Amino acid sequence: MTPTGPAAAVSRPVDGIRPVDVVALGESMVTFLPSRPGRLADVPSFDRGIGGAESNVACVLAAAGHRVKWIGRVGDDGFGDHLVEAITAYGVDTSAVRRDPHRPTGIYFRTAGDRATDEHEVLYYRAGSAASAMSPDNTPRAELDSGRVLHLSGITAALSADCLALLRELTAPRPDRPLVSFDVNHRAHLWHHPETGRTVLLELARRSDLVFVGEDEAEEAWGITGGPDAIRAALPEPRALVVKQGAAGATLFERGSGGEAGGGCGAEPDGGCAAESGGGAESRADTVTRVPALRVDVVAPVGAGDAFAAGFLSATLRSLPARDRLRHGHLTAAAALTVPGDLAVPPSRDHADRLAALDDEAWGTLRLGPGWTEAVTRADEEVRTP
Repeated sequence: MTPTGPAAAVSRPVDGIRPVDVVALGESMVTFLPSRPGRLADVPSFDRGIGGAESNVACVLAAAGHRVKWIGRVGDDGFGDHLVEAITAYGVDTSAVRRDPHRPTGIYFRTAGDRATDEHEVLYYRAGSAASAMSPDNTPRAELDSGRVLHLSGITAALSADCLALLRELTAPRPDRPLVSFDVNHRAHLWHHPETGRTVLLELARRSDLVFVGEDEAEEAWGITGGPDAIRAALPEPRALVVKQGAAGATLFERGSGGEAGGGCGAEPDGGCAAESGGGAESRADTVTRVPALRVDVVAPVGAGDAFAAGFLSATLRSLPARDRLRHGHLTAAAALTVPGDLAVPPSRDHADRLAALDDEAWGTLRLGPGWTEAVTRADEEVRTP
C-alpha cells in the first residue's frame, strides 16, 4: 500500500533520521519495588526497575516487534545510565534521549499493594527532574515527527509549564503531523491546581486523534458519571476513543470507519486522519465496539493501562479490526497484570492472534495466570471454565 497522510512523511529517512512505527515522549524513572509486602517504613530492601507510562508503551511495542523510539530527558547520572540501557535492551531506539548535566533523573518507591487501596504507598522524587525541563526548544522536533504514531500522555503535561507548552505544540492541528495517540493518565497529585489539570487534559484529549481514558478517571477528572457514551459526548473530536472499564472491559468509539476491518483513524495510521484533527466531529456516526475483559489471576495491577495502550496500538499498526484491537489491548494488559513489575514481555504475535480470534464464548471462558505468555500450546488448551 502506498503511504498517504501522516505515514507519507516518514516513508523514507528525512535528514538522516530513520523512520519508525511509534515515537513515545515522556518521563521515565527508576522505580524501586519492595522485596516484600508491607509499609514502606517496614520494607527492608527494594529491587530496582524502570517505570514511566510512555517508555512502558515503547518497551512493550518493541518487544512485540515494532520499530519504536522513546524520547525523553534524563540526568547525567547513574540512574540515567540505567534507564537508557534498560529501555534500549527492549529494542527501543533511545538515540534521541537528551542528558541534563544540571538536573537529576527521577526515581520513585512504591509498596506491593494495589494502587486502588488505602494501603498503597508511592513516594516520587521527581520535582526538578531532568524530564521536567523538556520544552519545545530543547526537544528534537524532527525525531518527534519520525513515527507513524506519536504517543503522549497527560502525565507529561503536569510536570512543568515547559512540558505543557511542548504537548500543546505537538497536539496542535497541522496537516503533516503523525497520528497523535494520547493516554489521559490523570494523576491528581501531580497538578498544583487540580482544576487546571482537568481543563488541560480535556483540551489535549480533544486535540488528539486516538485517546485512551479510564471510565473511573473520567469521573475523577471531569465528573462524568454516565459511562462510555457520556465520555464520548464530552470528547467528540478524536477520531477514535477507547474507554477502559476495568473488569467490565473496554469500549471503542470510532468515527468514519463504517465498521470495516482496517478502516478509520483507529485502524489505519496511513489514512491521513491527523490532517483533520482538532476540527470537531464529522457528521458520520460512530461505530461502537465493546469487548469484555479477560479473567486474570492478578499479581500486580501496575502498568496494565500502559500495556493495554501498547497492545491496542500494535494491533492498530497492523490494521486489525476493531474487536481484535481491543482484544489485543486486553491480552497485553493481562501480561502486565500477571507479573510484579511495571513491564512484562507480551505474548508472541502468533499466540496473541490465536487468542484474539477466539469466538465470543471461548473468549468469555478464557482465564490467564502467571506465566501464560510463555505458553506454546494451542489456544484452545488454555480455555477452561471457572
